[in-house]
Amino acid sequence: MVVTSPPHGCIEKKHWWLTNKQIVDMHVKDARSLIASEEQSNIASAINLLDAALALSPRCEAALELKATALLHLRRFNEVADMLQDYIPSLKMTSDDSSSSSSTDNSNSRERVKLLSTDADSDARSEQSCTCFSVSDLKNKVMAGLAKNRHREGQWRYLILGQACCHLGLMEDAMALLQTGKRLASAAFRRESVCWSDDSFTFSGNQPQTYSESICHQVSHIKLLLRRKTAAIAAAEAGLHTESIRHFSKIVDGRRSVPQNFLAECYMQRAAAYKSAGRIAEAIADCNRTLSLDPSCIEVLHTRASLFEAINCLTDSLHDLEHLKLLHNSILRDRKLPGPVWKRQTVGYNEIPAKLRSISTKIENLKQRVASGEIGNVDYYALFGLRRGCSRSELERSHLLLTLRHKPDKSINFIDRCEFSDIGDADSVKERARMSGLLLFRLIQRGYTSMMRTVLDEQALDKPRKKMIHDEHVHQQISSKSVDMVTVRNNSNKRNEGETKNAIKGVFCRDLAVVGNLLSQTGFNRPIQVKYEGLSC
Repeated sequence: MVVTSPPHGCIEKKHWWLTNKQIVDMHVKDARSLIASEEQSNIASAINLLDAALALSPRCEAALELKATALLHLRRFNEVADMLQDYIPSLKMTSDDSSSSSSTDNSNSRERVKLLSTDADSDARSEQSCTCFSVSDLKNKVMAGLAKNRHREGQWRYLILGQACCHLGLMEDAMALLQTGKRLASAAFRRESVCWSDDSFTFSGNQPQTYSESICHQVSHIKLLLRRKTAAIAAAEAGLHTESIRHFSKIVDGRRSVPQNFLAECYMQRAAAYKSAGRIAEAIADCNRTLSLDPSCIEVLHTRASLFEAINCLTDSLHDLEHLKLLHNSILRDRKLPGPVWKRQTVGYNEIPAKLRSISTKIENLKQRVASGEIGNVDYYALFGLRRGCSRSELERSHLLLTLRHKPDKSINFIDRCEFSDIGDADSVKERARMSGLLLFRLIQRGYTSMMRTVLDEQALDKPRKKMIHDEHVHQQISSKSVDMVTVRNNSNKRNEGETKNAIKGVFCRDLAVVGNLLSQTGFNRPIQVKYEGLSC
């Protein structure tokens, strides 16, 4: 395109401005048609066109909306959050709190977060500072109000950013954004439908209703997850660790997929509940899952290091502490916490130097303990949750349960219920989960072998003593039986002697009775009366 140089500079500036606007409109129109095709390659091409349009006009609202929509279709949620990070409520509140703490007047530091475009505020400030009346500005405002409701500008940020926050695990922000966007969209739809005819209203009312239903389903799922998480945290704070574990298990073992960051947070808090309940193996497994999803999680590394130290597994504890030290040094070097700005952190930047000193001190102490020979004294009873001196059946039962729960093949099953913010992270997460699960399984097998050897040795030592006790018991039973038999024999002899005497007495009395009868028959009038010890004949 050949452009002749006009005589006046103002006309040249106006001509170039109109040319840039035409180019931007052309890019936006082409990008909109490519996005409507819903093909991955076309959407990627649309993003390139929109980048070119934003290079010419960085504040073009249509180009920004289309780019955010295209990134959302491609599931590039991190880029959406980076693009609109100034409108995330939690990040905005954090920045407001930090700025209010440094300023003297903090009365307005916790005002409501304004998520829409700041064009209205800039226009208001320009109107207040302007002293003359501009007809062109008034004309532009009237035409914009007739073409499109001004309150609808920037509403796309609520819905698009809310969906991105939901997929990134920022559930509280997602619920606030989606509810606000749905409410504003419904209000704008009602205002626009006033001037529609009946035919146009029924024809165009299906698409907003379908989109609204999808937003409602997403909001209801977010509310369910937040309700269970709140109940689990409340149970943990009340000391009901089993109840807290049950609520967290409903989240991580549910049928619907859970965002990666939210799932990592739930595993982290369930690991703390397992630790408080004394279930060391399950706590270590949840720490492994959390670190598979988020390798730079400082709190989980500290928790797993303390768990390994509790069972005297000093080498693994030293490994985690060294990793923590490297993370803290990198934070101090880069002067920022790991991850993007919108990512929630469990520690503050001001806490890093003190934590680094305590970690260095603990590393030195553990190295001294390893040098003194405490490396082989692993408390496998605490790992299995058994008492010392347990029976062989108890050990076998506990080993069977732990083996079934922490098999290396099952260590990656949680990935099926995880919704990754970036599809490329799935392979790396699966590899980390498999490696950490294999290490825990080997630790359980070593513990079972060591404890079974101890149980068998105790049984071998107790066998002579148990045999002696058994022999003594048998001897006592035999002696008691012999005494009983003698007593029974004596009693039987006495009873037999008494029966013999009674039989003899009976026979004698019978014979005397017969003799007396015979004598009476021969003529003796007086029968013979025989009495013997109370017996009469």
